[in-house]
Amino acid sequence: MADPRFYDNRGPFTLKDICARIGAALPQDVDMAAIVEDVASLSGAGATHLSFYTGKGAASELSGTMAGFCLVPAALRKADEAPANVVVIPCASVQHAFSTVAEMFYPDANRIAWAQQTAVDPRAEIGEGVVLGHGVVIGAYAQVGDGTYIGPNSVIGRGVAIGRGTEIGSNVSISHAYVGDQVLILPGAQIGQPGFGFASSAQGHVKTPQLGRVIVQDKVEIGACVTIDRGALGDTVIGEGTKIDNLVQIGHNVHLGRHCVIVGQAGIAGSSTLGDFVVMGAQAGVSDHARVGNGARIAGRAAVIPGQDLEGGHDYGGVPAKPAKIWMRELHAVAALVKRPKRDGSHD
Repeated sequence: MADPRFYDNRGPFTLKDICARIGAALPQDVDMAAIVEDVASLSGAGATHLSFYTGKGAASELSGTMAGFCLVPAALRKADEAPANVVVIPCASVQHAFSTVAEMFYPDANRIAWAQQTAVDPRAEIGEGVVLGHGVVIGAYAQVGDGTYIGPNSVIGRGVAIGRGTEIGSNVSISHAYVGDQVLILPGAQIGQPGFGFASSAQGHVKTPQLGRVIVQDKVEIGACVTIDRGALGDTVIGEGTKIDNLVQIGHNVHLGRHCVIVGQAGIAGSSTLGDFVVMGAQAGVSDHARVGNGARIAGRAAVIPGQDLEGGHDYGGVPAKPAKIWMRELHAVAALVKRPKRDGSHD
C-alpha cells in the first residue's frame, strides 16, 4: 500500500467501477458492489486490496497472496494459479490495466507540484540545532532530526523524515523518503523521484504511478548527482553504511545491502538485490531482477544481465558477468588469436 505520508488515496471504489474503467469483463458470480480500498503488491495486499500478476515469475507470490482482487492475463487459468480467496480479473494487458487503476486511486502520485506559501511549511517538525542554508524548502509534515545540516536551495518534500546528525549538500531534492542518522548526501543528489516504469504498446508508453518509498539507513554516503528512484509499490532500500560514489543511478525497488561500495557511473536497474559488502566498479551495471550475493565484487564496466544470480564471495567481470578467472582467460585467449600469424606469415 502507498504510504499516506506521501500519497493521497482517492478511493475506495467498487469492483464494478474498476472493471468499467479498465474495460474488463465482469467476473461471474461476484458481488460487483464489493469495495476495493487500495492497490498493493501480491505480498503486501489484504482482502480489500487489488494487486496484479503479469504471468511472468512470482507464481509463488500469487498462490500465497491474501489480496481480495487481482488483475491477471486473460489466458491465465485461475484453478491452476490463483487461490480461492482471490477475485481474478482477466485483462488483455495487465500492465495497462494496473496503471489505470493506480491512477484512479492516486492521480497525483507522479505530479511535481508545490502549493505552500512559505519556504518551510509550518507543519514541518524541525529539531534542535538544525542549520538550513539559504533557499531551503521543506514541505508539510516533514521531520528533520537534531543537528542536521541542509545546504542552500535543497528541497525536502512532504512527509520526508530525516534523522539526526545528517549532512545534506546544496541543490539536493528528497521526496517520498526516510533518511537515517549520520547520513551524508553530497550536492545535486536526487532521492525519491518516480521510478522509470511504463506500460508499453504499439500506441506508445503509459506512465505507471510509482507509489513506493526510498529508505536510506544510518551512516550511508550518497555522492554528488546520484539518483535513487522510489519504489513502484514497495521500497527502494539503501543498507546501513553503504557508500555510493558520484553519478550513480539506482532504479526503483532496488535493495542494496549493508556496507556496499558503488563506484562512480555505475547503474543498478529496478527490482535487483545486492547483498551486504558488495563492491561495484566504475561504470559497472546490474540489470533488472538480478541478484548479487554477499561480498561479491564486480569489476568496472562488467554487466550483470537480467535475472542473473551471482554467488557471493567471488570476483566477477565481463559481459555478461562471469567469475574473474574465466573472464581473464577469455581475454588472454582473444588476444592470442589476434596475435596468431596468418597462413602467409603476416600479422593483423
